[in-house]
Amino acid sequence: MVSLVTVVKSEGPKLLPFLKACCMYFALWLPASSPSWLSALVKCLPILCLWAFLLAHGTRSVLARSDARAILAGLVFSALGDAFLIWQEEGYFSHGLLMFAVAHALYSSAFGMNPLNLQAGLAVGSVSAVSYTFLYPCLSNPFTYLVGGYVALIGFMAWRATAGVQLANDLWKWTRLSACLGAWLFMVSDLTIAVDKFCFPVPYSRAVVMATYYAAQMLIALSAVECQEVEASRKRGVNISH
Repeated sequence: MVSLVTVVKSEGPKLLPFLKACCMYFALWLPASSPSWLSALVKCLPILCLWAFLLAHGTRSVLARSDARAILAGLVFSALGDAFLIWQEEGYFSHGLLMFAVAHALYSSAFGMNPLNLQAGLAVGSVSAVSYTFLYPCLSNPFTYLVGGYVALIGFMAWRATAGVQLANDLWKWTRLSACLGAWLFMVSDLTIAVDKFCFPVPYSRAVVMATYYAAQMLIALSAVECQEVEASRKRGVNISH
């Protein structure tokens, strides 16, 4: 079993640009009522840092794996979604929703369909159904269908992320757990957005949304990397056994 301390020691320093970008976003706290390209850049910068974080593990090694490529692409569409949502009051909310829908489809592809784990699917499906039932009275066309489809898609992504937690080999246990936690935080973030936009104001909604969102994206990005110290330990173990 991989020690969390080992993972943090290996990957923590590489995440410093992302963490600094997050701190800058919260420190500047540019008003949402005055959208600008600067506010879009500040909001997207942590996601761009995660993109660079993945590539820092080696372009060849990352691009050689379909799951890592899917997460890289998902981060790109997430950044586009962030940019559109800056101008959501000007009519770009649906555009942002579409970009994140594509991101969730890519993340689902990265997490894969093995193992199936129908129990996890039932649990996530129940949470998704309850969430949509709560939101439904607040929705009107076309959002009745758009939000319904989005809830189904992010629920599917969370199912695939949760399903993999049962894998318990040395490398994948922490990465699968990271994906699971990231997916659930993403659901919390998006549900907060939906409740605040369509139902009633949520206290400190922007802070809750962005904190859970950045944490979710970080954890999903971490699920695509192989801890270098863990890999070195495994290789040493193989050499010793030989």
